[in-house]
Amino acid sequence: MKYKIYNYLAGFFSLAIITTACVNDEDLIQIDPNNSAVDSFWKTDSDALKGVNAAYGSLLTDGTYMRSTPLLLDLKGDDARSNSPWGAMANVGRFNSNPSDAAIYGWAYETYYQGIFRANQVLTNVPGINFEDSALKDRILGQAYFLRGLYLFHAVNMFKNVPVPTDIAPIYPQKSEAEGWAQVIDDFKMAAELLPTSYTSVSGLDAGEKGRATKGAALGYLGKAYLFTKDFINARDTFKAVIDLGVYSLVSNYRDNFTETNENNSESLFEVQFSREAGGVDLGWGGAPASGWGKTSGRAITYGPRGFGFTDVQPTRILFNEFHEELTVSGDVDPRLDATMFYNKPGGMQLYGQDFATTYASNSGDLNDLFCRKYQNSDGQKVDEFDWRSGINERLLRYADILLMYAECLNETADTPGAYTYIQMVRDRVNLPNLAITKPNMTQPQMREQIGHERFLEFPLEGHRFDDIRRWGWLQDPVKLAWLKSRDAEFNSYSPGREFFPIPQLERDNNPGTSQNDSY
Repeated sequence: MKYKIYNYLAGFFSLAIITTACVNDEDLIQIDPNNSAVDSFWKTDSDALKGVNAAYGSLLTDGTYMRSTPLLLDLKGDDARSNSPWGAMANVGRFNSNPSDAAIYGWAYETYYQGIFRANQVLTNVPGINFEDSALKDRILGQAYFLRGLYLFHAVNMFKNVPVPTDIAPIYPQKSEAEGWAQVIDDFKMAAELLPTSYTSVSGLDAGEKGRATKGAALGYLGKAYLFTKDFINARDTFKAVIDLGVYSLVSNYRDNFTETNENNSESLFEVQFSREAGGVDLGWGGAPASGWGKTSGRAITYGPRGFGFTDVQPTRILFNEFHEELTVSGDVDPRLDATMFYNKPGGMQLYGQDFATTYASNSGDLNDLFCRKYQNSDGQKVDEFDWRSGINERLLRYADILLMYAECLNETADTPGAYTYIQMVRDRVNLPNLAITKPNMTQPQMREQIGHERFLEFPLEGHRFDDIRRWGWLQDPVKLAWLKSRDAEFNSYSPGREFFPIPQLERDNNPGTSQNDSY
């Protein structure tokens, strides 16, 4: 890949992610190594920490978790739909992204490689720095490996055949999907070896800082990479290693995973740290960072209910219906429904201090519609999301995901009975009946279907559903594809190859010979 530094990487160190509960003003003023001052950088352990902080910074802008990446992950699934007036957004779910208009998907692609470049700066320069604390050096390198693996995970997963940069060079050729996944796996392996279980018991510049990558996060993503490449044995063993760390557990209130309440909780393996208090109030759209940029998310306004946000993303009716298929032990509707959606609930439902039925009383369409509740700031003092400044952390990897992926691996490695235990741990939180009693002795194919159902209800609007659909091969199965079309009309415009996004045209222009993905 060829980078024009002034387009992609200007201001590399002028912004660092906030990985602690607070930020000092001086942390926002950092050296840009792309100018003459670079000769004085990469000298101390403090420089090294600032370098890895900058690599975290690529998680905060529009191309990644401020807005674009959640959209790209969510909109192709049968749990989400979009009637956005912006074609680039609405067309994601219709498998119709335009190769000549890189809005949204191209911004994500660019930012993933910005993050990879920043991580590579750390991995290239930090080994040569003399640290008094070798453990701190290992932690910084481990975080850089983790972040490079995470950005490349997204790039390979969404774009298939992509460059795989592992050093600083002017050009990075396009690699195969298999080569991309191999590097992702290698990076997460290295990260898992170098990272601590937590930062509460370490000493040094990063002591006690929440939000930094840990051994559990690296192992969790390593397991995912194995799972996505159908290496079920290694995936199984890696997920078991996460479980055996003994540091993660499900929080009692499912909804605590999507609000500012109880952030960085016992269920969270890795989350992007957003805050309304840190930094400035300007929006971080991309390009050269500035000290006035905030550390806030645009997810809430983008997914927000009518009148409180833009309503660019909404849950599907089939998701609403599936939540009603199985009642809890006490005869109630699955409580994850109310944590996921705003809707005209019998007995009433509040959003931003307003009653749903009263708010939409004059509009029958809205009154009978479904809106997002996950990641909405509807519990506090905010009256709407139109300031674009949500401080809710984005939870990228939860322990519930580890448990269900481990159950899936058990099923795929001939231990279907063993899968029941780990599925039930997730079901128990929301008081669903014992699956071993309601559906005993399932076959492997039956358990696959059950896991699909369990994941659909546990992770809607969290960026997992389409990844599951694709990796399970449902788009290549005529029966499953027809089933998806019956659930979500957007699948009617799917054509083979469109499970991936197009390679942005700018990338192809800068790198002659770069192949476009099939069907584009």
